[in-house]
Amino acid sequence: QGTITVNKKSLIEYFQRDFHIEEVALPFARTETAAKYDVWCTVKGGGQTGQAGAIRLGVSRCLEKWDPSLRASLKQAGMLTRDVRRVERKKAGQPKARKKKQWVKR
Repeated sequence: QGTITVNKKSLIEYFQRDFHIEEVALPFARTETAAKYDVWCTVKGGGQTGQAGAIRLGVSRCLEKWDPSLRASLKQAGMLTRDVRRVERKKAGQPKARKKKQWVKR
């Protein structure tokens, strides 16, 4: 059937933006396995974009484990790599991580 369920809701019901829906379905489109597998996943935290990326990574890794011949197309599309970016910490004496108080000469 190819149904994708996220936190007990359908994919379209859970994600409001089309971009997120496309991102989750991208591994299936890339490997041409669209209606072969059903996906049931639970995500929390990070926001919609982060959750969509996490689901995409999980689906990609599962497809690779299930059928190792799909690894080349997934690897070429960069779907087996985790996004390592994190929020920079707030520094002491500053309002935010990089924002500084305005400097006044006089």
